[in-house]
Amino acid sequence: MDHFLQSPAWAAFQRDLGRTVHERSGPGWRFLAIEESNPAGKLLYAPYGPVAGSLAAFDDALAALTDLARSCGAVFLRIEPVDSGFATTEAGTVLRARGLRPAPANQQPELSLVVDVDRDFRDVLADMKPVNRNLYRNIHKKGVTVRRSQDPGEIAVLLGFLHRTAARNGFKPQSDAYLTQVARSLMPAGAATLFLAELEGTPIAAALAYDSADTRTYAHAALDDTHRKLSAGIPLLVTLMADAAEQGLKYVDLWGVAPADQPDHTWAGFTAFKKSFGGREVAYPGTWDLPVNRLRYGAYQLARSAAASARRGVRAARATAARLRR
Repeated sequence: MDHFLQSPAWAAFQRDLGRTVHERSGPGWRFLAIEESNPAGKLLYAPYGPVAGSLAAFDDALAALTDLARSCGAVFLRIEPVDSGFATTEAGTVLRARGLRPAPANQQPELSLVVDVDRDFRDVLADMKPVNRNLYRNIHKKGVTVRRSQDPGEIAVLLGFLHRTAARNGFKPQSDAYLTQVARSLMPAGAATLFLAELEGTPIAAALAYDSADTRTYAHAALDDTHRKLSAGIPLLVTLMADAAEQGLKYVDLWGVAPADQPDHTWAGFTAFKKSFGGREVAYPGTWDLPVNRLRYGAYQLARSAAASARRGVRAARATAARLRR
């Protein structure tokens, strides 16, 4: 799969945000890397990259990334090699042998759900739960239609739904400024598409998807709670998938899902919804760091460990105090 986070359109969007982006390529490899900063100092981050066709090509890409990190004064480089010439099951051995170590936290999902849409769409529908198929086929009988848009101005509809959903469910969505720039940068270029479900012409649900050469990624979605009983989000997503197939894409990536053995995972509810559309789980190696300035990176790790220990101590003290008050 060709991931949008390593696409030229994503590089252009990052530059529109004012970030410094580096793109390099060589025989069998390429990467997009963004200069970022954290308490350690500057880091060079390749989201879902580098991309390489073989282990030898990965080594060349890693060498180029390391040289680039040194030249721009980065303390370390951070990678997520989802398509780098080796199996995910081998990732720990391969990456540790090259001096990498797991990052303190994964930046992008390490488990996703992917639907293959480069086949008869009736077969795609057959893999879904019956209620999803029925809603897709019959929602028009309730006055609901779904349309696609690449007009950046219509991102305001999604933003409004996200605000209300966040207030209701207590989560923090990405900022209006960020998603507005996504729309301005990516929608006119055909790299992002907004899907709108409308009840007699009034929007009641919206979803934003990102496109790469062969994959559409389901990224942001929300609905008007007033019309929740219509379940418009389901035919909206099926239409997004059908449109991807019509556009000649091979895959629809439903983005992060929770592991089956973690029922209390933050994404457990979203996962149940996504799995009702069929698809297959795809595991990634996660986020890995390669220290360039070992002294500063080591100090960063020690500081993180000390802060984590302090937080655990505070929680333990609070728990003890609570027991004593009983």
